[in-house]
Amino acid sequence: MKLPTEPYLLQRQRWPQSGRHILAHFDSESIVVYQAYRPAIGRYAAERQRFGGEFSFARMSWIKTNFLWMMYRSGWGAKPDQEVTLAIRIRRAGFDQLLHEAVHSSFVADIYGDQAAWADAVAHSSVRLQWDPDHDPSGAKQERRAIQLGVRGKALERYAQHWLVAIDDISGFVAEQRQYAQSPATYAQLQTPSEAVYPIGDADNARLGRAG
Repeated sequence: MKLPTEPYLLQRQRWPQSGRHILAHFDSESIVVYQAYRPAIGRYAAERQRFGGEFSFARMSWIKTNFLWMMYRSGWGAKPDQEVTLAIRIRRAGFDQLLHEAVHSSFVADIYGDQAAWADAVAHSSVRLQWDPDHDPSGAKQERRAIQLGVRGKALERYAQHWLVAIDDISGFVAEQRQYAQSPATYAQLQTPSEAVYPIGDADNARLGRAG
């Protein structure tokens, strides 16, 4: 696998234990997000380094920056139609644009003021934002919240066609590590992609509801 990894227990010590945080693997130019697909879609994308074939540009597509959140969602690649895990490297400028355009999936009074303002924001954005409970390797909920972004329409086209740097099929790595994710007794052997808190500006922190 091309992504650098570290022992899960070592990373756990430095990750925030609570609050809303964008945990991700990133460098100065790019950030990695995860998606899981059935083989026909996932393998097509990895082999051709682009989305196409049975991939639908007419639906909303959800991306996750946090490897363990993706593993919870896909059952470590064991759930039907989520057998192929893709690590998708995109330009940070593109990801930052998604954050800038993101609107919460449900009404948040502190951010939108009233339902009408939120509904108007939803109508004019093709990016949805959710803060969901993060999970440990075996699936137990954590106090920390993890981000996922839903992209559709023009945002999906930019993500899937213009901001892509590389697509890596990491299903083999997921299968190797699955055996160590079943209980805390084997966490000492578990490796996960290196992740840290992704930095964003104060204005976006407030607008995305990251505080707390």
